Order: sequence, then C-alpha cells, then structure tokens
Amino acid sequence: MLPLGGARWLYFCVVMKKVKNTIPVYDICTLEDHPSAHEFIIAEQLKGYLERHTNLHFPHRHSFYHMVLFTSGSGTHTIDFEQFSVVPGQVYFMVPGQVHTWKFAEQPDGYILNFSDQFFRGFLVAQQYLEQFHFFKGVVSDSVFQLSTNIQAETVNIMDKIIAELKDRGKLSEDLVRSLLITMFIYISRDHDTGKTVNHPQHNQLVLQNFRKLIEEYYTEKHLPRDYAAMLYITPNHLNALCQDMLAKSAGELIRERILLEAKRLLINLEKNISEIAVELNFTDNSHFTKFFKKHTGFTPDEFRKTTGNQ
Repeated sequence: MLPLGGARWLYFCVVMKKVKNTIPVYDICTLEDHPSAHEFIIAEQLKGYLERHTNLHFPHRHSFYHMVLFTSGSGTHTIDFEQFSVVPGQVYFMVPGQVHTWKFAEQPDGYILNFSDQFFRGFLVAQQYLEQFHFFKGVVSDSVFQLSTNIQAETVNIMDKIIAELKDRGKLSEDLVRSLLITMFIYISRDHDTGKTVNHPQHNQLVLQNFRKLIEEYYTEKHLPRDYAAMLYITPNHLNALCQDMLAKSAGELIRERILLEAKRLLINLEKNISEIAVELNFTDNSHFTKFFKKHTGFTPDEFRKTTGNQ
C-alpha cells in the first residue's frame, strides 16, 4: 500500500524514467529508497547523503532544484563546466537541467536540499515566485557564493528545522517547510545582494527575463537576436542595448552562450557523434558547427571531448 502521496510519487517516477538523456538525470524518486509523504523534497546532512549516493561524482543532471551549504571539507565541484573550490560557508544553487559533478579532497559536510517545482504548486499564487531570486535563474556566476557568518548560522538553523519537520511529519508540516524555505531564500538573497546597486527599471528586468526564457525555449531553432526581438515586440538595437546595460553583454552573446552550453553538455557523452549534435543544434553541417565551437571556445568539438576525458 502506498503512503500518503504515493500515487503522485509513483506517477512522477514513471514519467521521469521515460525521459531519454545521454547524461544521467536524477529525480527525487531515484535518490530515495522508497516512496514517502514528502516525495517532492529531500533535506538532510550532506555527509550522510554522499555516503548513500556514491555515484554522484560522475557528471549528471537534476530534474529538481538543488542547494548545498558546505560547513567543512575541501575539493572542487563543477556546474555547467565552471569549476569552484569547496569552501566552508559556501552555498550553491542549481536549477533543473544543469550538469553537475564534484571531486572532494577532504570529506565534506553541510546541508543538502533538493525540491521539485511541484513542491510549491498550489501553495504560491505567483507560480514564477522563485525566479525573482538571482540564484534560481540558472546563471552559474550568480549561483555560487560565500555566506556571511550570521546568515550561514541562520541557514543552518533553518535547515535543521526543515530536516526535523520532514522527519516528524506534524500537522501542516509541508506548509511549514515551504514557509521556512522561502524565509531562508530571502535571507540568503539579502545577504548576497548586500552592497549591490540594482537600479534597472522593472520593465527592463521583465524584458530581460522574458528574453532568457525565449532563449531557453528556442536556442536550437533561432540563433539571431532579431528573431527574439520580434517575439518581444522591440527592435534588435533596443534588445542589444538593454543587454549591454544590464549584463555588459550583447544579446548575441547570451544566445551563443546557451548554444555552447548545450553543445558541451552533449559532447561529454559519446552516444552521439559530432554530426548528430550539429543537427540537433540546427547547424547547417558538421563543419559549420565545428567552426562555431572552436571560434568561441578555442577547441574543436573533438578536442573538447579529450579535455573532459571523453574520448
């Protein structure tokens, strides 16, 4: 007999297992030994989590949101091919679909939080609420940072409460956990934003946010800024000026970065050859893709595979 929420858990697992991907994709179900009433969230001490999941040092993706706070240990972890040193007090966030791996020199500890977008459905009126936090936008450079001493202590305190609440399963425990998560995200966001000046008009921020969403949806089909400007009902010059003002990058750079990221994700696996990857990314041929990749990375696709140990 399935426990509370078991039917939803079983359906979600079956759906996720049908997804074919050359990079292993982990969902909440595959990281738990059995269904539970809290099938859309995992919160626990990092040390125990790593002891139970010894294969997570290989490149993999998540179907859920992911947060880790390191309180001890050393080594490196990599998110979408950007490597970071493990430092006590460091927190990092990941959104679904990003590629992740880690290599520890000294056994780390801390806290880990995994939750699917289903966890907040029906609880938040604004379904895009999490997107207001910079660390949930999928931009790696904004997703790994050091917490101040006070906020690190506050984060540890909240994570301990979340772990206890998920274990005890008291009345309205999931709602309390959701409230604690939002509180923690706000504290962390305030801490990381300290000293930063953000004076961009809200309208411009919304345009940029919608531009990023369109890139995510159409990067394999549309490679030119004018295509996205048309969908946003603005001119290409306006879109480019907005990106330069807010990110110090051109609109074309943002599109190219997303195409290159997916190319790298596909290249670290050997199930597809270069020609198949070129077709998937909508390049006219293998040669066009190879020239594009080398121009912006300094490596040919084959050379990149060698640098990542996939040859």
